[in-house]
Amino acid sequence: MLQIEIDNGSGFCFGVTTAIQKAEEELAKGNTLYCLGDIVHNGMECDRLRQMGLITINHDEMRKLHDVKVLLRAHGEPPATYELACRNNIEIIDATCPVVLQLQRKIKKQYEAGNGQIVIFGKKGHAEVLGLVGQTQSTAIVIESFEEVMKLDFTRDIYLYSQTTKSLDEFHRIIEYIQQHISPSGTFRSFDTICRNVANRMPNISNFATKHDLTLFVCGRKSSNGKVLFNECLRVNPNAHLIEGPEEIDPSWLEGVQTVGICGATSTPKWLMEQCRDALQKDSIIINKRQ
Repeated sequence: MLQIEIDNGSGFCFGVTTAIQKAEEELAKGNTLYCLGDIVHNGMECDRLRQMGLITINHDEMRKLHDVKVLLRAHGEPPATYELACRNNIEIIDATCPVVLQLQRKIKKQYEAGNGQIVIFGKKGHAEVLGLVGQTQSTAIVIESFEEVMKLDFTRDIYLYSQTTKSLDEFHRIIEYIQQHISPSGTFRSFDTICRNVANRMPNISNFATKHDLTLFVCGRKSSNGKVLFNECLRVNPNAHLIEGPEEIDPSWLEGVQTVGICGATSTPKWLMEQCRDALQKDSIIINKRQ
């Protein structure tokens, strides 16, 4: 009998849960609601909310709207988005994650204080990072990896922040490198702004993946957080597969397998992991009948 376990620690983080709840509450009133960008990096969850009436738009489309309601997702937005909303009489439903909001305020305060390089360890072009860079009139320097730290000017002051979902280990490597290379006359300060809700998932998901013969990581392929967590699954369990939904499960993966672990990213809904579990159970029954 195939044993299937869904990881209790996987699923939406607080910020995503809150954004979706706000969208559902507004849609339940029968109001037209726009969302600036995908509310979550999961196509199937976006489709579910689209069927409820949520309309996803980009920044160009928002510029053409007037007198409507627009939800800002958990990733946050730069000041320019709020200014646009004010000009176009758009009511903002702000679902920016509190952790991201606090980080935006820190960066803005540092920028207004002047002097030095504001450095953000994050993914270029990511929605959260665009919101952070926007606090500095686009003057912040974004580095995506440890290797890019070399391009900083170590003769000037450096103030280092991190996108909330980046790797804690790599962030510490960057801190150590800057500490070793900063000019004696320069000031260096780092601010650990990585969300522990996300950071703690790395060791937890690693332990979970080692417990099973087969690990299925359920995640939208746009999710940066998902890619990091899946790579950790793969590192500890080579028999791991990233899937977006139950239709991608290959029954041949179950041959010789006794236990399957199902886990996911902070953008993966529990109901989708449950659908994958149900599909596995059906496939298992079919395989048993053949034997």
